[in-house]
Amino acid sequence: MTPVQQESTLQDSTRPDTAVRANAARDTWNVLKRELKPVVRDPFTLIFSLVQPLVFLGLFAPLLVGSSGQPVGETLQWFVPGVLVMIVLFGTGATGSNLQYEMMTGSHERTLVAPLARSSLLVGRALKEIVPIIVQALLIVLIAWPFGFSIDVPGLVVGLALLAVFGVGLGSLSYTLALKTKDREWLFWGVQQTLIFPLLILSGMLLPLDDAPGWMQTVATVNPINWVVQAERALFAGDFGAIEVLWGWVAALVLAALGLWAGIRAMRKSS
Repeated sequence: MTPVQQESTLQDSTRPDTAVRANAARDTWNVLKRELKPVVRDPFTLIFSLVQPLVFLGLFAPLLVGSSGQPVGETLQWFVPGVLVMIVLFGTGATGSNLQYEMMTGSHERTLVAPLARSSLLVGRALKEIVPIIVQALLIVLIAWPFGFSIDVPGLVVGLALLAVFGVGLGSLSYTLALKTKDREWLFWGVQQTLIFPLLILSGMLLPLDDAPGWMQTVATVNPINWVVQAERALFAGDFGAIEVLWGWVAALVLAALGLWAGIRAMRKSS
């Protein structure tokens, strides 16, 4: 090795390493901030997305009052928790379309070559869903409150946490579906719409399943959304010791773990 080469090698070895390396926690936080910026800049999208649950609350709840003969307050105690789960179901279940749009425009490919942990690209997006869920749920509760809906504050806090965990899991599965379908937007919406309405009906969030056919009740027992709905009703009633609360948390945690595992795996294989 010539003296010049030796000097060059020595300089390279003493030069500080300024390369940015992937760090899962830091990268997740950065992705989370990036995903929240459009929500902060345009908060009216959160309000606009409340149109559908408000329609159900304003038009469907009176039908339940008339058919059950119960006071409005009791009907709302049963119905509002289901509406909150509906917000998560429709909101986070469709978030994969945003990622699919990024893949179609090439934005997603540019993030893949950035010095970021691949897992953070999924986890950061999934955690972003917590903010809209909490804001929208609080607005629905406040709207229903003057009409006789009673608020148990500890139950509300735990119920919102349960909705957040459930939303992370469902959002992760939505992103996974987007990664799997990639440029086939029609396939994403086809699968999403095919699954979402049976899950909604078989969760008992709109109508009680007590008088449903036996096969529907059997399917409902293995529907995780059904247990989340029942847990929310128990929590909002302040009944923390109900077995439905335990099963609701089990369903939400399993769904979150499954969604994050599948989503991170799909993101790491993304190209």
